[in-house]
Amino acid sequence: MSISVFRKFTMAFFTLLAALMLESTWHAPRADQLIILFDRYADRLAHDLNAGKAVHGVVGWLAAVCPWVFLSLVVFYALDVVSPVLSWIWTVALLYASLGFRSVVHGVRTIFESLRAGQLDEARASLSRWSGGTDLSSYAEPEIAKTTIETALTRVHRQVFGVIFWFVVLPGPAGAVLYRLAEETERLWAHGREEESRAFGTFAAKAFHTLDWLPVRLSAIGFAVAGNFEDAISTWRMQAQSWIDRTQGIVLASGAGALGVRLGGPLPASNGIDFRPELGDGGIADADYLQSTLSLLWRALIVWLVLLLLLTLARWVGY
Repeated sequence: MSISVFRKFTMAFFTLLAALMLESTWHAPRADQLIILFDRYADRLAHDLNAGKAVHGVVGWLAAVCPWVFLSLVVFYALDVVSPVLSWIWTVALLYASLGFRSVVHGVRTIFESLRAGQLDEARASLSRWSGGTDLSSYAEPEIAKTTIETALTRVHRQVFGVIFWFVVLPGPAGAVLYRLAEETERLWAHGREEESRAFGTFAAKAFHTLDWLPVRLSAIGFAVAGNFEDAISTWRMQAQSWIDRTQGIVLASGAGALGVRLGGPLPASNGIDFRPELGDGGIADADYLQSTLSLLWRALIVWLVLLLLLTLARWVGY
């Protein structure tokens, strides 16, 4: 094994550990602002370039994502020439801005505390702000709890585990930036209701799902290892394909089995009932399951860190 490969795994582990520790102990509002600014930039590109054809979405995606990935690498290598410490700090900073573990944990904990105190209106308001929901006034505790769990599982995959995977795969901070910005453009562009919006977001959806093919399965395995392994794998294998978004179905099915909770199913909607497939055959979601979800998220993160540490040690032994 080459020294460069050993150095890559070693630096990836300690850089990730530093970014996660920084995120858990210090919240920088300007880091969140970077994502907000990118969303505005992406919205502006969609407004200027969307003329109803898929090819315009390709141009838009390249203009939205690639310059920032390229810039992150150029700065990384330029700083590395001056001092490896500076390039490491740059990588930690971008990884910190790309990760969203703290926001996921905070969102679940806030709703859990409201439900535990019997404050359903406050729980609904917190969930609406966090998940981007609209009218949740008819949600009872089970609907609030299962929607919170679904949002948490989806976001921790997209904003943590997928970011970690591509950070390890690509040099410097390029992987983390690429995946997180691809996730943002997919979220912003790929779910429009009008035909022109759908055509423009086609490439963003394909690009993200291509990048996400392996990470989503690793996230599902991480949930299984961190929870009830047998039920997680069984639910994933038997029920994930029934979900509208197969990729999201893998995460939710594995998480439902790992937690022993029932997700999916009907939800109240402004125009009646939103009928969704059921995932898992465990108990009905409530506040206690939110506490279990927090524990699962932390254990799954530890599984990822331990796996990266083992890879680092294996490389070291091989060296």
